[in-house]
Amino acid sequence: MFDWITDEALVALIGMGGGILLGLAARLGRFCTMGAIEDMLYGGSDLRMRMWILAIGVSVLGTFGLAAAGLLELETSYYLSIRWMPVAAILGGLMFGYGMALAGNCGFGSIARAGGGDFRAFVIVVIMGVSAYLVLSGPLAILRDWVFPQEAVVNDMPPGLAHLLHDWTGLSVPMIGLAIGAAITVGALASRSMLDSPQSVFWSVVVGVAVVTGWAGSYWVAASSFTPMPVVSHSFSAPVGETLLYAMTGSARAPSFAVGSVAGVAIGAFIGSLIKGHFRWEACEDPRELRRQLAGAALMGTGAVIALGCTIGQGISAFSMLAFSAPVVFLSIIAGAALGLRQLIEGFQPAE
Repeated sequence: MFDWITDEALVALIGMGGGILLGLAARLGRFCTMGAIEDMLYGGSDLRMRMWILAIGVSVLGTFGLAAAGLLELETSYYLSIRWMPVAAILGGLMFGYGMALAGNCGFGSIARAGGGDFRAFVIVVIMGVSAYLVLSGPLAILRDWVFPQEAVVNDMPPGLAHLLHDWTGLSVPMIGLAIGAAITVGALASRSMLDSPQSVFWSVVVGVAVVTGWAGSYWVAASSFTPMPVVSHSFSAPVGETLLYAMTGSARAPSFAVGSVAGVAIGAFIGSLIKGHFRWEACEDPRELRRQLAGAALMGTGAVIALGCTIGQGISAFSMLAFSAPVVFLSIIAGAALGLRQLIEGFQPAE
């Protein structure tokens, strides 16, 4: 598209820009999906859960706003081109959520913590990325394809919620998406705790905007390029494995949006930790804790591939497209995390 930069490098820079915003939101805005679930279940606060929901609302508004302006074809995204598999969404979401509780953070949160000097989080990121690729294209891929075969959406099947409502009502898909996005946004803001925390509102909006820039930028490059380019936004499961591969074979392969996104989160988190004065090197001192975290990381990588996304990939990026899978995976992740947290905090006691 440009003589001075390849299309692959350009889309990687776009991913890096959004990743930096996400990393800053994690460090400066305390945007954390695991923290949101813990606060809601055990901290008596729904503020960070509302931040997550507000980010979803903003991303839906932005994504369907792009579609209304002719700047994005929704059906070109991965989430709306693959047939939804309810069992895979539920099972993968439960596995990811339970693994997230064991590991103490999701993939996105672990990258952000690693950017602040936490070596334990770095190990979690590596294990999660490797396990994701074992299931995605490694020795376990054959089993995954046999149990959960991925198929393209057939012509008579609506690819997402907005498209389904369009078939029912005749209203335009962008109009339906904007209405749903507005409703989610208003619902997230309908709380005194949220309105009293402008910083939380700001960083939630930043997260939503970061996801929208991924769709806008990758579609712009794909539409202008002479070579096929995927239309993607941020996710942190299989893209972590892709980043590890690039780190080892970068001289023989082009960068991608995923590589830029993962690197961007680490850079943004590093900058945010310096701004807050929180950067410090940390390591795991308890082998039992490390064993639990590594098991959780492996579950997260596996579950994310089965569910086709993680807390950011399905929880926001797929949600921004109103994919059928997004709310199911979202709720399954919360349920899996709640089960894991109960085991860690309360233990499983027999009923009396």
